[in-house]
Parts: sequence; C-alpha cells; structure tokens
Amino acid sequence: MEIGIAGAGIGGLAAAALLAQDGHRVRVYDRFTAPQPVGSGLVIQPVGLEVLDAVGAGQAARALGAPLAALHGDTAEGRIVLSVAYGATPARQGLGIHRAALFQLLLDAALAAGAELVPGHAVTGRDGPRLLFAGGGRSGRCNLIVDAAGAGSVLSPLRARPLPYGAIWATVPWPEATDLPADRLSQRYRRADRMLGVLPVGARPDRPDRRLAAVFYSMRVEDHPAWAEGSFADWRADALALWPAMAPFLHDRLGKSDFTFARYSHGSLRAPWGDGIAHIGDAAHRASPQLGQGANMALLDALALARALRQAHGEEALRLYAGARRWHVAAYQAMSAAFTPQYQSDSAVLPVLRDRVLAPLSRLGPVPAILTRLVCGDLLPPMPALSPRAVRGFPPALPPG
Repeated sequence: MEIGIAGAGIGGLAAAALLAQDGHRVRVYDRFTAPQPVGSGLVIQPVGLEVLDAVGAGQAARALGAPLAALHGDTAEGRIVLSVAYGATPARQGLGIHRAALFQLLLDAALAAGAELVPGHAVTGRDGPRLLFAGGGRSGRCNLIVDAAGAGSVLSPLRARPLPYGAIWATVPWPEATDLPADRLSQRYRRADRMLGVLPVGARPDRPDRRLAAVFYSMRVEDHPAWAEGSFADWRADALALWPAMAPFLHDRLGKSDFTFARYSHGSLRAPWGDGIAHIGDAAHRASPQLGQGANMALLDALALARALRQAHGEEALRLYAGARRWHVAAYQAMSAAFTPQYQSDSAVLPVLRDRVLAPLSRLGPVPAILTRLVCGDLLPPMPALSPRAVRGFPPALPPG
C-alpha cells in the first residue's frame, strides 16, 4: 500500500516504522524543514515500551531513559496524596525519557524500515486520496492517509474542550546535590491550583553521559501571560516556598526562555477513521497528562493500526483498528476526566476529598494493585480485538501481505 502520514511526532513515526516494516510504502510529511521534537520529557508506560520493542527501539530507549519505580505526590504539610509503585520487575516499570531521545529513536527506526521523511510540507487538508500542502502542493495518491498531526490537526474533525490548566516545562541537568529519588516522578501540591514536579528523563542522544530532569509547574492558562511578563525571581521564590527541595533544579541560571508552556484539552472521536483515513494519537483523542498516558496512547494506536492492516484491508481494517482501541481509549478518557480536577482545578472541595478520603483509600486492600495497572496502561486490554490474550500483550507478528 501507498501510505501518507501527516505529522512526524511520536505516533506518526511509530506508525511509519511499523507499517514500513510490513512492506508498505510510507511517506511522512511534516511542517518543519528539519525534523525536530516539541516538548521536554514524558513517561513511557510498560504498554508503550512493548510498542517500542515492536518498533525495534525499546532497548535503545531503555539505555537513554530513566527507569521509574514509583509516582509520588505530597503536600507541603507532608500529607501523601499520590503514591503508586510500579511492578518489581523492569518489564513493569515506567521510563522517563526526553522527547528528543524518543523522537530520534523512532525516526531512526522509521528510516531504517524504509519510510521516507518529507520535511517542510505543512498539511492543510486532503483532496480524496491526496494530502494538500501549504503553498499549493499535493501528495501522490495514497491508499491510506494516517492523521498523526496532533492536537492541531486540520484533518481531524475532533473539537476538544480546552482545559483551564496547563503547565510550564523546562529541561535541566539532574543535580548531584539532591535527595529526590532519581527513579521516581515526584510532585508537590498546594490544594489543586498549584503543583510543582520533577521527572527524571535520562539523557539526550547527543549527550548520553549527561542525565536530565524535566521540571514542570501547573498554572491556569489565563495566568500564563502574567507569568511571562512578571518577575521570574519572584516566581522562583514562590515555587521554592512550596517545595524547598527543588532548589538544585530551579537554579539561578534558569530563566523564562528555558520554559515552554503546554496547553491541554479533552475529547475523543467517536470513530477515529473515515474514507481512506485513520486518526491516531492526539488527532483522535486528547486528555490532560495527569495519568501519564498521552505518548502511550499514540504508540498503541500506531501498533493497533499496523496489526489491523495485517489482518484486513480497506474499510474493514479501519473498523478493526477503531474497535480494537475503543474501550481502552474510552476508559482512560473517563478516568482522566475524573482524576484531573482533583489535581488541577480551582476547587476547594476536591483537594480535601483527595487528601482525606481518596488518598487513604488508595493504600487499602486491592486498590494499590489496581492503581499500578491503571498507571501501567493495562487496566483494560489495550487492543483486545487484535490480541489472543485476555489481559495484556500483543499478538505475534504476522507476515505482511
């Protein structure tokens, strides 16, 4: 098949690698003149790591990333509001990784599989089986278009609901003088309207000896312009008052230009496909990053689409892809909608409920194991219609054709 992919992000490059490995002729169109990642760090959960293994990038990702044993959140008063431990084995741990590292590994895998990257081609729409580009160009005829253009996709009919809270992100060296664990995502909360966090993200490919951290701070979207115009020193002092242990990360050499603001939205397509097109990743569903599933969802979509095309053709394959991902996506969308206001909102009631009721309950009986599977991404089967196993994992590779 001739496959055109819009967007060279995580989902687009993973799909390119998997589809090219299966013998399809794949071209990836991206608006940047040179391929580049956008963002700081992210968490790859165990289900996402299985996809990276299928792509052929899993081992390299583990070498560059930072293994995560737990997620932890507390308040300045010492009250634990979030505590989730991963499994005891490396296969059940998360992986903090810099976007630049993940991007390069997926790009290398896609090119090695035979996919072609076409930079400097901003997709503006489609004309049947052809992609349209800024400046008036168009692609060749595609048997399938894969919309992996993210939250800003012009190909997706999704109209997501903007969330009131976003976050500023920066990448900094992991300091030697810190007591914060290098194998844990750590967060400090003040009610639900302020949150400061740090994520170990391993190293970039060009500096594998330099370990890094992603620091992030939650704020209302409407407050970001005032932050951008205000005193960075005053903000830093306020952040360190919330969490003094972050001083080695928020060092004096940091400035506003080191931070990128991220906006979030929530919504999903009822049918992530149309006539000759499949939508994956943020072009198909969007949520807050509270559950740490965004990149994993894109990776799972890419694998599900590739597996569906191995088992069927045309519209039948697209229906199979959509059906395989429907319940997993819907469940995590619902849980994200339920959990996010407890950690990012103006509510005065929800943080009290979180701290005094839900957090203690989360440590009782089977709840810790349920939370672990929720975070790992396999509380429900990721793609049951394509998997012979009822709980987790993926079917063995089928020969292309």
